[in-house]
Amino acid sequence: MEHDPSEAALPHVAPTAQVHATVRLGPDVEIGHFCVIEADVVIGAETQIGHHVVVRAGTQIGSGCRVDDHAVIGKLPMKAAASATTQATTPPPAVIGARCLIGAGVVLYAGCQIAEQVLVADLATVREDVQVGARTIVGRGVAIENRCRIGARCKLETNAYLCAYSTLADDCFVAPGVLTSNDNFMGRDPARYGHFGGVTVERGGRLGVGAIVLPGRVIHTEGVVAAGGLATRDVPPYEVVAGVPTQPFRPVPASQRLDAQP
Repeated sequence: MEHDPSEAALPHVAPTAQVHATVRLGPDVEIGHFCVIEADVVIGAETQIGHHVVVRAGTQIGSGCRVDDHAVIGKLPMKAAASATTQATTPPPAVIGARCLIGAGVVLYAGCQIAEQVLVADLATVREDVQVGARTIVGRGVAIENRCRIGARCKLETNAYLCAYSTLADDCFVAPGVLTSNDNFMGRDPARYGHFGGVTVERGGRLGVGAIVLPGRVIHTEGVVAAGGLATRDVPPYEVVAGVPTQPFRPVPASQRLDAQP
């Protein structure tokens, strides 16, 4: 039988998948077994959706993406009675840019915006009202809480934790096991509600393995917190700090500055 070239452009949807009638699928989309794709979802051309994936209503996924097994895209947040940072309002649908890679077991909440060519590795979580810039890597098991802003070309490595209200500018590096905090009152004083403040890492800032950054601290341009450091105060630009608590250690070597990179 003669091949019909138009057939190659048709989406391929596994017979066990549940795809709402209002979903818009681009050409050459593949949807695996036991997926649930809710109303008004848009999936761009040549995107591959693995098995057991859930895509909640209204989500937009760009072209050329890959979403691996058991991922959940567009999850609604849960508002606990004691939560100080989760809003009771319903966020807008999640938006995933073109050519993103979303790993197995990833949870991307409604209201997150993921730019193009972002990699979100297995078991990572990105909460509502989070923006992630182009070509950033969110490593395995990373947790990004709500109301965070992350720039382009950042690297957040395995099991890093970015607390709510935090900001990372472009080209930042966060090593495995980094911890951040936004609550100086540790949940025991009503005054805390007026003083929440995440961490700020300016362009090119770096946090070493197991570093801890306390609420409201600023890592200025290309500042570095060395491995295991406890940053209780702001880090000056182009300076390395180390220790518990951190103290000045040395300037960032000229060869490691962004303007010296190829």
